[in-house]
Amino acid sequence: MGKFLEKMGRKVAIVNIDPANENMEYTSTVDISELIKHDEVMTTYGLGPNGALMYCMEFLEKNVDWLISKVLNLKDHYLIFDCPGQVELYTHHKSVSNIVEKLGQNLIRLCSVHLVDSHHCSDPGKYLSALLLCTSTMLQLGLPHVNILTKLDQMKEFSDRLAFNIDFYTEVLDLKYLLEKLEEDRFMAKYKKLNEALVSLVEDYSLVSFLPLDISNQALLLQVKNAIDKASGYVFGGNEPHDVQTLLACAVGAVSETEKMSGIDDYL
Repeated sequence: MGKFLEKMGRKVAIVNIDPANENMEYTSTVDISELIKHDEVMTTYGLGPNGALMYCMEFLEKNVDWLISKVLNLKDHYLIFDCPGQVELYTHHKSVSNIVEKLGQNLIRLCSVHLVDSHHCSDPGKYLSALLLCTSTMLQLGLPHVNILTKLDQMKEFSDRLAFNIDFYTEVLDLKYLLEKLEEDRFMAKYKKLNEALVSLVEDYSLVSFLPLDISNQALLLQVKNAIDKASGYVFGGNEPHDVQTLLACAVGAVSETEKMSGIDDYL
């Protein structure tokens, strides 16, 4: 996405706040390893990978002024924060949400982009788990949120295990049909009441939907870019020229369902 935005003329800066990110496929402008190193924490305190990660994020929270000063020096840049992937940081831990809050207090407009592997669609239980995680993260972070269904190009590999069309998974359509599929699994059928309660929770909040993404598909990248620009407010405050029609279309999300799903079925 960074390269895609740079081709559009944006000055992009990547901020890596994942201390365990050892094999970065990009050059970060700001890196948490300048402040604290994950492997050194493991060695010094005898912690495992997850424990050391928690320690690093708590350390970053206590030293959030370091991060803020680095970010404020990049005022003319479009920032992409690369965050740790461990789910407990967004469901059972407050450091990330506290860091996000501090950044917001310094007038840094943010939105959360949650990436979900499309392989989750091949199993009703995994898909329900992804829906719960998205809902929990959206509530925990309290940010405008964009959920992305990634690796769409790999869906053909497990298309025979998809119970529904792609739009069922992206739009999170009537989940009673998902319950029916869960009941077909002898193990999952034992937890019918729990499954019903979890589905009801997701539907009651009605927050989650997904944008499909294949990074080699320029049209899908553009849809994702527009959604993020709208969520973050960049569409109104960025430095790019916009005609009124383009500005309003991006701002209100005026993309027809036909346009949104155009070509998606080709992935099956």
